[in-house]
Amino acid sequence: MTGTTEVVIVGAGFAGVACARRLAAEPRARVTIVDRNGYHQFQPLLYQIATAELAPRDIRFDLGEMFARHANVQTRTGEVDSIDPHGPAVTLTDGSTLAADVLVLGAGAQPNFFHTPGADQLTLPLYSLDDAQRVRGRILELFRDAAAKPELIDEGALTFVVVGGGATGVETAGALAEIVHDVMPHVYPHLAIAGAKVILVDLGHTVLSAFSEESHAYAARQLQHRGVQLRLGVSVKQVTADGVTLGDGSTIPTRLVVWGGGLMAAPLAGRSGLPQGRGGRIEVNPDLTVPGFPRVYALGDIANIPAADGETLPQLGSVAQQAGDWAAGNIIAGIEGEQRQPFRYKDKGIMAMIGRKAAVAEIGPHRHELKGRLAFAAWLGVHAQLLANAGAEMRAFATWLDDFYVRPAHRSAELLDPATIDQPRIRTEERAHDGTEHTG
Repeated sequence: MTGTTEVVIVGAGFAGVACARRLAAEPRARVTIVDRNGYHQFQPLLYQIATAELAPRDIRFDLGEMFARHANVQTRTGEVDSIDPHGPAVTLTDGSTLAADVLVLGAGAQPNFFHTPGADQLTLPLYSLDDAQRVRGRILELFRDAAAKPELIDEGALTFVVVGGGATGVETAGALAEIVHDVMPHVYPHLAIAGAKVILVDLGHTVLSAFSEESHAYAARQLQHRGVQLRLGVSVKQVTADGVTLGDGSTIPTRLVVWGGGLMAAPLAGRSGLPQGRGGRIEVNPDLTVPGFPRVYALGDIANIPAADGETLPQLGSVAQQAGDWAAGNIIAGIEGEQRQPFRYKDKGIMAMIGRKAAVAEIGPHRHELKGRLAFAAWLGVHAQLLANAGAEMRAFATWLDDFYVRPAHRSAELLDPATIDQPRIRTEERAHDGTEHTG
């Protein structure tokens, strides 16, 4: 390519931001990053927003501020309605069209409800900042209602069900249990908190199935120590306004179901006309371009990215971040007339937080196991790197370290105070899944 190369990036998740940040240093590239929210949200910590460990401002980074010093990067708040991969170009819901020399798709994912009756309308997923604030609002509402009418506890008002035994479900269940047992007694000292329950449900027979057997056992012990009830080896068959029906025929009365049962590609993938594979995700070549469309890249949760062994890489923040940076390198190679290179992922391992001072981590390609405080330190290190990718100041990292690891439980109680955060009352039945994508 010669002259200025126009690059349009759809989505401001880890992949899109990493790609834009590297291209920001390339004067021959002019970048437009489009996101429906206009900010980057740090997804690994959404559960901490939902459970009042952190305030929304701690994980929200305005795109305009992030790229203010880069004249060749402009940001645009808007939602992409359709894609022309032949152009390439994108059309926004306001009718405007953005043409590009190179198109980068990083529009993220959406919850996968697996056609479970009632799940799409009556559960709260945890994939966006809005989702997390809905969960927090619902927790506030239920405790408020139970304080006014304690008999509601017997009807499931303080029974919280988490669907999914992966990292999202485990982290959410552990944090919910800490709210129930460590925080809410300070907020409602006269309420019978002992009647509150946190129940994690998963079809698999272990939690954190991607981890080792030893990590499975450790995570289960830590959850149960925090008061989480595990219902494993059983599916969710139906969700209603007042309960959950399981595959074994039993029911759980509840007014809050948090869905962490899986992800699929954002709806934009289905409207793109591009080849899709598992999870509805767009298939990509080793160099991260889409087969048949050498000027279109797909990254992050919207893509099936091949690993060196031919398998598909997992949907992890580190995979998305590295893919974004690599795609930018290949775009620069194209500008310089050089050959694009196949993506090589540096495996940082997998990790999950179970609660304050309890975590599991399996580091590197050989999965060296860490637990407890060492795993927590590894978790902090990986997330600090992802933060740097977002261009966040270290004050955000210091906030996490102090608020999550050091501060007393009453600090969480302050964050649950409606006077502290602008959070309206949320009625679960008002949340209808609208099929729009989350650009994460």
